[in-house]
Amino acid sequence: MSQSLRLIGRSATAVAVFAGQVLRAAHRQDFPSHHNQDPSGVFGDPGGARLKILLLGDSSITAPGVVPIDNCWPRRLASHLGSRYQVELVSVAVGGAKTRDVLADQVPRALEVEARIALLSVGANDALRGTSIQRFESELDSIIGSLVKHVDMVGMSGIGDLGTVPRLPDLARAFARVRARSFDGAIRRVVARHPGVLKSRHWGRGWEPFDTHARFAFAQDQFHASGAGHGMFAAAAIPLVEALLVRPARVSEWPGNHESAK
Repeated sequence: MSQSLRLIGRSATAVAVFAGQVLRAAHRQDFPSHHNQDPSGVFGDPGGARLKILLLGDSSITAPGVVPIDNCWPRRLASHLGSRYQVELVSVAVGGAKTRDVLADQVPRALEVEARIALLSVGANDALRGTSIQRFESELDSIIGSLVKHVDMVGMSGIGDLGTVPRLPDLARAFARVRARSFDGAIRRVVARHPGVLKSRHWGRGWEPFDTHARFAFAQDQFHASGAGHGMFAAAAIPLVEALLVRPARVSEWPGNHESAK
């Protein structure tokens, strides 16, 4: 067997072992289990211009453990925009979704919604549960390709440091951090192929509380983000949507101190 094949085999084994550790951590009985929620609704000034926002993705949108639901980032975003718009949030997101699930189940539903903006937040489950980066990147490219044909503006959340998740075993955290970086890079590459689509930054300044105050930033299940964590998600989403609304040309990441492709 060649050295390259041995390295591929070892990498695949490492990913499989890591995914198994994540699966066991996700089903631990000594932590509470939170239900997924639907952030959909109408918010803001009834006399304002109507702005329908479509939400696709995973539990980063369905916000398990966030109480009240108004503290989730989509509703914080709607509240921010509510002084200028009557905002309608329409979520087709499903907790636990991977890109393959979004592509197969959520995109067809999304294409039935006449929205002005589509916001996509997916990838953490792919990174934690063994999806290859190549498959993730291909499926994400298909998702965004479908959305840009249907919706005026498309925004994509980055993937932050999954190594901060308290519920993960210590040995899995370093691998989770590497996987998260790699998948965030894949998102950046896909977004760069679709001019006008923007990606939020989820690493660096502003994200330290997920590491230094992890138990505060995560819900009681110590797996999903808390209301405080969603506050940080909102801080990334708000400038992203503001940038979409002014239609900047050929900008692939927001805010201005964006990361370059690596």
